[in-house]
Amino acid sequence: MLHKTKKIIIAGISALVLLGTQAQAAMPSPQMIEQFKSLPASEQQRLAKQYGIDPSMLGGSTAQQQIENPQVVAPRSSTNTVINQSAQAKNSLDFQQDSNKNELKRFGYELFQGAPSTFAPVTDVPVPSEYLVGPGDNIKVQLYGKDNKEYDLVINREGVIQFPELGPITVNGLTFAELRETLSSRISQQMIGIQSNITMGELRSIRIFVAGDAYKPGSYTVSSLSTITQALFVAGGINEIGSLRNIKLKRNGKLVGSMDLYDLLMSGDASGDLRLRSGDVVFIPSIGGSVSVTGEVRRPAIYELKNNETMGDVIAMAAGLKPGAYPLSSSVEHFDEKGLKSITNVNLTTSSGKKTKVQAGDLVKVRSASNQFEDVVTVIGAVVRPGKYQWYQGQKISDLLPSLWGDLASSADLDYGVVVREINQYGDIEVYQFQPAKAINDKLVSQDLLLQARDRVILFNYNDAAQNRYELNKLVKQRLAKVKALSGDSLLGTDIFKSGFDQLNRNRLQQRAEIGGVVVGKENLDDNSSAIKGEVNKMLANMYDDKDLIKLSGVMSRSELLYPVVTKLISQGQAGHSVSVVAINGKVRHPGIYPLSIGAKLHDLVIAGGGLQEGAYAVRAELTSTVATAEGSSISHSNIELSKALQDDASANVTLKGRDILTVMTTPDWQENKSVEIRGEVKFPGMYNIRRGETLKDVIHRAGGFTEYAYLPSSVFVRESVRQQEQLEIKKLADQLRRDIATRGVSKDGNVINYSDAQMMLTDLENIKAVGRLVVDLSAISIGIEQANLQLEDSDILYVPSTKQTIAVMGEVQHAATHRYKEGLTLDQYLAMSGGERERADADRTYVIKANGSVMLPNRSIWFSSEDSLNPGDTIIVPLDTEYKDNLTLWTQVTSIIYNTAVAFATVANL
Repeated sequence: MLHKTKKIIIAGISALVLLGTQAQAAMPSPQMIEQFKSLPASEQQRLAKQYGIDPSMLGGSTAQQQIENPQVVAPRSSTNTVINQSAQAKNSLDFQQDSNKNELKRFGYELFQGAPSTFAPVTDVPVPSEYLVGPGDNIKVQLYGKDNKEYDLVINREGVIQFPELGPITVNGLTFAELRETLSSRISQQMIGIQSNITMGELRSIRIFVAGDAYKPGSYTVSSLSTITQALFVAGGINEIGSLRNIKLKRNGKLVGSMDLYDLLMSGDASGDLRLRSGDVVFIPSIGGSVSVTGEVRRPAIYELKNNETMGDVIAMAAGLKPGAYPLSSSVEHFDEKGLKSITNVNLTTSSGKKTKVQAGDLVKVRSASNQFEDVVTVIGAVVRPGKYQWYQGQKISDLLPSLWGDLASSADLDYGVVVREINQYGDIEVYQFQPAKAINDKLVSQDLLLQARDRVILFNYNDAAQNRYELNKLVKQRLAKVKALSGDSLLGTDIFKSGFDQLNRNRLQQRAEIGGVVVGKENLDDNSSAIKGEVNKMLANMYDDKDLIKLSGVMSRSELLYPVVTKLISQGQAGHSVSVVAINGKVRHPGIYPLSIGAKLHDLVIAGGGLQEGAYAVRAELTSTVATAEGSSISHSNIELSKALQDDASANVTLKGRDILTVMTTPDWQENKSVEIRGEVKFPGMYNIRRGETLKDVIHRAGGFTEYAYLPSSVFVRESVRQQEQLEIKKLADQLRRDIATRGVSKDGNVINYSDAQMMLTDLENIKAVGRLVVDLSAISIGIEQANLQLEDSDILYVPSTKQTIAVMGEVQHAATHRYKEGLTLDQYLAMSGGERERADADRTYVIKANGSVMLPNRSIWFSSEDSLNPGDTIIVPLDTEYKDNLTLWTQVTSIIYNTAVAFATVANL
């Protein structure tokens, strides 16, 4: 039985192969498929491989399959889209790709970016009533009522259908609606009690031709319902030189109609999309003239010309102008009679400009409008809602910012604000100063300034250091990431914006990198510095038009907000006219350079600097002025009674001039809070505030003196200035070691040193942290010896330990240990208690670190010296002999000397 089944399946498969051109019509029966599935899997694969059949076609599910349209069009392959992978890997920043993005494309051609993949007609589409039936169409008739029957009728070549009970019926030339009416009428008349339902079955296929500049011209079999656009899709669309606006439909050699695809693409008009008949020719002529449209239009592209379009028609094709367009001065580039390019300006706001004829090859450019605002006022800084606001005639500061609580930030400086005003079309500015509190609350006329169009109002924070600048630095880092990736361990610090601004604003003396030939700091060679400086410079230069920066201007410092203003004022300076900037330094909250406001006096400059700090000397200040004469310029200094100037006394509150500098001095003998700390065995340890010139004896007395357990020789005194000096010496020693390593590396006489070991030693030396211990004699101070007393400095620390009863032995001894102090024992006895010196010890250089921090070199003579006596808390150090040589090395050198001597004697003897 199995053998017979295999024969049946093989016969069916053979028939399927022989009918390869009619594969869809010769599908195997369900019985054959079931028999194929009953075979073993190996036998199924053998049969499929032998006859070249897809096993899924025979072994698939017997369930009813869904009718699916074939994929008629596949994506077009273009050589222009092939990317050279090696070139892309070589240069990741391909600027040619960026230029290709801006290249204009032909309008409408992206609709046909595909190639035909099959010529099978599409059949699962609804049939319209006006469809003309013809030979090959299938008519399905369902009869119900007295009798229930179904007929599947096919229109023959004569245009007749053979109805079994009604005979032949001629339907040639009828529409589908007329056919349904004709058949229904005949059935109702001749078949009493029978009603009918008439539908279309399978539609006939027609053969058409797509000629001209199609992507793949040729003959295609399509559905009888196909139109011109469907024929274009089947043929893969139109090639690069084909026309979209003059597609012709020819029938029996005559022009039936034409279609403009722009009507369909731009306005959805498909009235020209005619239905095709068998033998029709869809002809695509080559493109005529074209015009390129670029600039501020909604759809920049290359458009095909037809029927002498005008500028208005071309702009309509490009979907109209953008809101930011400037139609008053659009330009048209075209070739003149001599073949040279020329430009014509066109005003698209007038009817004559819109009626301007365009020619083939023209390039229409619609320019953008200016980014400058006209009737606006910009508010930045310490306000709740920074940004641009409408300006109107008669507007004042109190109208723009009506409430101190509702419009100004809680950190705003209520005494200082500026208005930057443009005075001409060149962008030159002048500055007006006002007090926000008096302008908004009191509406004082002198402070509530009348605003003009394009004014910029800047308000400042009272304390710049209290602002959270996270978002500002995040903005800078995001913009820098587009140019260069920042390293995570950058030496510039966490405040990137401030780092960039400090480099940008480095007009004062730079911090010295060395003192006395000793390096005290490293030059910042980070590449990020130049990138940050450039980015911050661009941000500040465009601050009034940068929406993101305006939003974050409330956390910017006073000098940062004023930087573009001061820079502009400096650039306005000309010969014979001083620069309108002034400066204030000394005891003020915000020293720096400020714009010279109109009519500004000395009091105004002090307000701009944030007011006087504690300790400022209000009796006298120094005003430095630059006096320019015909022979040259000179500097003059004048003393100002600052207290009178702050009280608006006309004799002291002088009017400022450009380049004036006010120096606010410090009150004589003024000192900031200074304190020292006393720890350990005193009666009242803790922090003590000190006055200038106060001594260690005085503070010990204030601390109640020493306790009975205090051990004065072991006291530790630490001073910050000493620590800094020690750290400087360590740096000096490291520099000397660095030079020694380099010298030994190139010297012929020097011993070769392992570079990695030397570098490790240098690194260890540079990482040493200085302590800053100062040796003091508390015992002498306690008994009143003035020469031992010491003036205190800020942050000094004194530690008085309790009584010690030990002596430590360290270094090159057999067993380093700490021993109990016994009066009368000598240094050698303590060394013997630690096992004695090692072989590599340098016994002649043994020294003692006394408990108070001093160093003693013991005298090992037979005579006893009281200075060499040991005290509790002392430490004995036995150093290492750096010139030690073991026996093997020693005898090698001795042998070498003897050998060289022998050679020398032999040479002399042979003379």
